[in-house]
Amino acid sequence: MGFAGKTAISTGAASGMGLLFAQCWAAEGGNVLMCDVNEPVLMEKVAEINAKDGGRACGIVCDVRDYGQVCAARDRAVAEFGSIDLMANFAGGTARRMLKVDGSLEFPDVPIDVYDWGIDVNLKGPFYFAHAVMKQMREQKSGLIINIGSITGAEGDGAGTDYPTAKSGLMYGLTKSLAQYGAKYNVRCVCVSPGPVLTRPAMANMKTLLGRAADPQEIIDLILFIASDKGQFINGTNIMIDGGRDAMGRWH
Repeated sequence: MGFAGKTAISTGAASGMGLLFAQCWAAEGGNVLMCDVNEPVLMEKVAEINAKDGGRACGIVCDVRDYGQVCAARDRAVAEFGSIDLMANFAGGTARRMLKVDGSLEFPDVPIDVYDWGIDVNLKGPFYFAHAVMKQMREQKSGLIINIGSITGAEGDGAGTDYPTAKSGLMYGLTKSLAQYGAKYNVRCVCVSPGPVLTRPAMANMKTLLGRAADPQEIIDLILFIASDKGQFINGTNIMIDGGRDAMGRWH
């Protein structure tokens, strides 16, 4: 794909699609700064990548809710590798699940700090990283920011209300706005919005027109295509990769 000498930042990179992206980017010759709050696992995964042929990885502990830590990650990437060619905002998750909230609680009964966590991680985190890395991308006059949306951003969720609120903000407002600003500096922004993905077994229960959930590699392959020479005309849009779920009739 031609990523030798290119640098990516991946958040949520100790596990899931953030890790898979980092592994694939490095396998294609790119260098990657891996960000996560789980330092022991993060550094283990960094070492695994560096033990293989390909690009180089380094890791930094980063809570995406903390703008100071976000800027430190940006500065580390530039210091280590000299540029930031791709920013991949993978860190996220539904607050009710991540914080182990009682599933029987209705929307007004969930503590507001749970929803604060969800909006901070899923929306403010990518916003913070975009703000931080755009300074570098503006200077080098190139770059790509990948936001990760979700089918839930189109469907809504009457229980985990923070998650679709944050994801729809990424899919439309933030992605389009960054593309509009970045155009004069040759900086693109694209949102990739998966439907059910087999990062968790429960995702297999979500319906799609194709009758299955996605393999995580299918999501990463789309992102790599957008970043490659063949994907350079894709900008300012949300791409749904959901097996046709968004085309299905709505149900309650």
